[in-house]
Amino acid sequence: MEKYNHQTIEAKWQQQWQTTELYKTAESQDKPKYYVLDMFPYPSGQGLHVGHPKGYIATDILARYKMLQGFNVLHPMGWDAFGLPAENYALQHKVHPEQAVQENIKTFKAQLNKLGLTYDWSREIRTTDPDYYQWTQWTFIQMFKQGLIYQSNEPINWCPSCQTGLANEDLEDGKCERCGSAIVKKPLPQWVIRITDYAERLLNDLDKLEHWEEAIKEMQRNWIGQSQGAEVIFQIKDQPQTIKVFTTRPDTLFGATYLVLLRINQTWSALI
Repeated sequence: MEKYNHQTIEAKWQQQWQTTELYKTAESQDKPKYYVLDMFPYPSGQGLHVGHPKGYIATDILARYKMLQGFNVLHPMGWDAFGLPAENYALQHKVHPEQAVQENIKTFKAQLNKLGLTYDWSREIRTTDPDYYQWTQWTFIQMFKQGLIYQSNEPINWCPSCQTGLANEDLEDGKCERCGSAIVKKPLPQWVIRITDYAERLLNDLDKLEHWEEAIKEMQRNWIGQSQGAEVIFQIKDQPQTIKVFTTRPDTLFGATYLVLLRINQTWSALI
């Protein structure tokens, strides 16, 4: 009985797939379109970890399923090469970030090819390429012109070791999940997107998503965090000024005994 030599056989067919561009998406108008997008990995390590193929295999199954159904499937891959992970890797290994990113991408790509996934590598992108980030800059400018971006100076989660701001999701028990340092609250000038202007649309469109578990949708609803309520205007006694307060329970106002004003930098907040 002949022994199956997986290294020889798989290498042969992987080369065949690359040569024939088997998974390249054609500009076809005859088939319905289907878009499968993975979260781009950070090329900030010496290779993939088990969590990468865990997610990529699942989306690859979906891509193949839709191909068999007759869809013209676009399944690209790219590299989230900007930011703290790549910078920390470069500092740790004492190499230029550009060199580190190039070397890591080469390794990551070779590993993904061994998995035989259906990526269209002709559409590969790197977020550090000027041809790519010029469009993120263009998008920023367009949003700024529309008043959707403004500058803020509010306290953020600051990691003194990584020297960067962190989202709440990046914390574990009040510490940086990457280095374990205790987080401090630090006011920092920053650009903020008025995503709240789209809260209603985001919530409504969650119902249009197919193949999403209800638990995941509920997590998104909680993350958007829209509250239904009313704005109540309080008149200051013997003064012309008023204080506007938002409350989700206007029916309980008859039981309100006091109102608290909180000032953070130049912003006032009221709580009853």
